[in-house]
Parts: sequence; C-alpha cells; structure tokens
Amino acid sequence: MLLKLERIYTKPVDLEGYRLLVDRLWPRGISKVNAHLDDWVKAIGPSTELRKWFDHDVAKYPEFVKKYRAELDENPITADFIKQVAGQLEQSNVILLYGAKDEQHNQAVVLRDYLLASGKLPTE
Repeated sequence: MLLKLERIYTKPVDLEGYRLLVDRLWPRGISKVNAHLDDWVKAIGPSTELRKWFDHDVAKYPEFVKKYRAELDENPITADFIKQVAGQLEQSNVILLYGAKDEQHNQAVVLRDYLLASGKLPTE
C-alpha cells in the first residue's frame, strides 16, 4: 500500500484510502461531509508558533523542515501516529490531507518524509 499526499481543496482523488487531515487548523470553506475524512490528527501538525513563523515562505522552508522534524521528535503523539499509519497501510493506502496551496513546501511533505524515514512503516 502507498502513503500519499493530497490537498484537501482539490476533488478527492482516492476515496478508497484512509484519509487523514494533518493540519492543526480546520481548512476554511471545507465542510466535514465533503472532506471525506477518516480522522483528523491536528496535534501532529506544526505548532502555532512554527506555523506562523513559516507563513508558507519558501525561503524559510529548509529551516521549517528542521524545526518541524524536531517538533515531531518531541511530540508525545508521534509514536502512536506512526503506529496508526503503519496499521492502516497494512490494509489500504493512507492519504495525508493538507490545506496549503504549495504542494511541494508544506508540513504534509515533511510529515510524509518523516514517516518514511522512521523505518516503522510496512514495505511492499
């Protein structure tokens, strides 16, 4: 199974996978029904301070990656989140949903890479 990323504002590409919103804030203008979510793990998103500091500034992205990874290392729910994703990947694709406009420079990209680097996800 695959670990995928999808912007929540686009029409859902994969409704068959396990859909996880990984933003700390609910995306504006999206109804809970239309989001087709299986879970919202807001506590795995970057802290309010880090999110505001980053402000989606691509020039700050390399430093954002370091700071967010450090937050994930310290976050008390990270280990359980990794187990949740690993368990779901044994049954279906997992889609990490995010609201950012930039599809290459956002917290979901960092989170996906962090999960893949953990070595705790099932391999095909």
